Amino acid sequence: MDSIKVLVYCFLLFHFIPTFNALETIVSGQSIKDNETLISKDGTFEAGFFNFGNSNNQYFGVWYKNISPKTLVWIANRDVPLGNSSGVLNLTDKGTLVIVDSKEVTIWSSNTSTTTSKPSLQLLESGNLIVKDEIDPDKILWQSFDLPGDTLLPGMSIRTNLVNGDYKGLVSWRDTQDPATGLYSYHIDTNGYPQVVITKGDTLFFRIGSWNGRILSGIPSETLYKAYNFSFVITEKEISYGYELLNKSVVSRYLVSSTGQIARYMLSDQTNSWQLFFVGPADSCDNYAICGANSNCDIDKSPVCECLEGFVPKSQANWSLQNWSDGCVRKVKLDCDNNDGFLKHMRMKLPDTSKSWFNKSMNLEECERFCIRNCSCTAYANLDVRDGGSGCLLWFNNILDVRKLPSGGQDLYIRVADSASASELDHNTGLNKKKLAGILVGCIVFIAIILIILVVSIHRVRRKKLDKPGKNYDFNLKNHTDNKENEEIDIPIFDLSIIANSTNNFSVDNKLGEGGFGPVYKGNLENGQDIAVKRLCNTSGQGPKEFINEVKLIANLQHRNLVKLIGCCIHDDERLLIYEFMINRSLDYFIFDQTRRSLLHWTQRFQIICGIARGLLYLHEDSRLRIIHRDLKTSNILLDENMIPKISDFGLARTLWGDEAKGVTRRVVGTYGYISPEYAARGFFSVKSDVFSFGAIILEIISGNKNREYCDYHGLDLLGYAWRMWSEKMQLELIDECLGDSIAVAEPEILRCIQIGLLCVQERSDDRPDMSAVVLMLNGEKALPNPKEPAYYPRQPGSSSENSKLHSNNEVSMTLPQAR
Repeated sequence: MDSIKVLVYCFLLFHFIPTFNALETIVSGQSIKDNETLISKDGTFEAGFFNFGNSNNQYFGVWYKNISPKTLVWIANRDVPLGNSSGVLNLTDKGTLVIVDSKEVTIWSSNTSTTTSKPSLQLLESGNLIVKDEIDPDKILWQSFDLPGDTLLPGMSIRTNLVNGDYKGLVSWRDTQDPATGLYSYHIDTNGYPQVVITKGDTLFFRIGSWNGRILSGIPSETLYKAYNFSFVITEKEISYGYELLNKSVVSRYLVSSTGQIARYMLSDQTNSWQLFFVGPADSCDNYAICGANSNCDIDKSPVCECLEGFVPKSQANWSLQNWSDGCVRKVKLDCDNNDGFLKHMRMKLPDTSKSWFNKSMNLEECERFCIRNCSCTAYANLDVRDGGSGCLLWFNNILDVRKLPSGGQDLYIRVADSASASELDHNTGLNKKKLAGILVGCIVFIAIILIILVVSIHRVRRKKLDKPGKNYDFNLKNHTDNKENEEIDIPIFDLSIIANSTNNFSVDNKLGEGGFGPVYKGNLENGQDIAVKRLCNTSGQGPKEFINEVKLIANLQHRNLVKLIGCCIHDDERLLIYEFMINRSLDYFIFDQTRRSLLHWTQRFQIICGIARGLLYLHEDSRLRIIHRDLKTSNILLDENMIPKISDFGLARTLWGDEAKGVTRRVVGTYGYISPEYAARGFFSVKSDVFSFGAIILEIISGNKNREYCDYHGLDLLGYAWRMWSEKMQLELIDECLGDSIAVAEPEILRCIQIGLLCVQERSDDRPDMSAVVLMLNGEKALPNPKEPAYYPRQPGSSSENSKLHSNNEVSMTLPQAR
């Protein structure tokens, strides 16, 4: 009898062992039910089913095993809880995890894509729940670290995919008792220079900042990186950010709360409870762009918002009411002629980098020189603060979300109107402000007197000239030509009154458009000839030098694909260029308009590409002078009544003499989206600069999109997108859908043009073909090599390009105000 009792007790004991013993591993066919758990090897973490308080909702998750109250770090079915305690976690024979309810309905699945014949489930000491291959233990089929919840653990990382734009970041709970997906997302924004942000829905809520080589720039701690090993890794396919603990005995976690705050906790050895180590937003200055554009937020001041030196409130009335949303504007307009200066601001959280540009190889001095040559560049800083600093990070136009940090931060150099202003605004100069004000007032009075005298004198001279209406200044083009070319230029010189009459006194109704150098009007001469008149405005970038340059160049050029200059006029401050009238306006008038571009079938587009190529070939090789246009773009390609393209606007063109192959300038001009990288970065121009512009135009004609405005869903400009589509053999995705059925017929020719366009926009100028080769390629007479990555394509570390790497988004301008 006693032996029977012993057998019964043993049966019951073994029957309930799974209920009371936690598991370390399960294999396919096994499961975890309510009151069963999986523990890590040393007992740090535990995984299983749980409920919140009195709620009937059941979840499967991972938590710290020996910390009370229960601290959750990951939940599988956060958005689809079970309605009771009957859930079961199964591991299938293919290695997929599934949670089913009492009716065997699948509530959640890991959707494992890689399969194996012998899978096992294990909880690691890092808190990572993994499915691995028992035959090859190093092969992980699935892991919870790839599906972040609201907590970032050491060894875990958030990631953004550069191929499809998807990101895997932290997502807050709905509230403290509901782990469902909340409003706040903590992830990496890859626009411009990558930065870590928190968004509330689609709205940017808090910016932790960009990577500075040690830590994210918005974290106000100089010692935090000494306790943690942070990593910010950029590969060809993704960007990731995470951390490791330098002291493995420390227990730490990082999470985004249901209210959008980020918090870093460390476990106290004495109390076995969590101690708050860092929190953000920590104060009002952490709220995104609270002070508006071009301002600084300093929590130690009252009020906290102030305009940056060199700026004043856009609305003083609103600013006085502490409504800072309008931000600040410049006191003095930038000089844009290499005379501006920079003010150094220390311990700063760097501005929003979503519209920035960066280069890893430049030093700080090169960064400053590059910025000063670009009138829209407003600030710069080191990309990496380690070892004295390296790399270049640039901001353009308005800067947002700048604050003074109590500790940490880095130096930020902000552009001011000129070098003199920079020294005046520098608070460390020790100058007596009253004396300085007195000097300034004296200078202003003196200058005002001189100006009054000049104005009176000029007025008298003009009155005398007005007594002789229609009289022109002596306009001897021979005196203005280059010293190497002193021959007379034989073109008609028109009287201003004739041009005024032909344009109905420059009526708005006659206005065809306006570029950076001034408006263009349609006119009709007395002989019935239609003309286009470019009227150079006094504030345009094109001064007498550019005017003479355009007259001199075009007068000596004769080609079917170049616009014909009929004459010119100069009278007082008026400078006019008279061209043949192009009834179909310019290429951009057609190609970027949703309706009009449908009128351009592929045959016309291809003929336009070929015509531009022939015009460039003439400029580069067949004309008497070797001419580099330097401002080739769709708006400077005019179309006649037969849609024949004609290159126009030679105000920025330069000539090369004899065996000269290239030149250099300190004044970089042109239009973003068409400027070659060597010209934008170092002022080097050659015929290959025009080839780059031509390549961009080809891709714009094929796609119907502007390179300087196009941005696809993962941040690539048109050149980058074209390269990716070519690399993935998906070139047809690039073609303008307006081409319709003609795509199938002309597909080989279109694909050939895409490849030619990519060959023309390669980053190294030596890799680009010259125009004679391009013409042969377009005619199908030359084999096409494989292109390399284009310039401005978002490149990752490890790229083989030997030149400096340009990273850009579409809104970064590489031009001065003179450009159009």
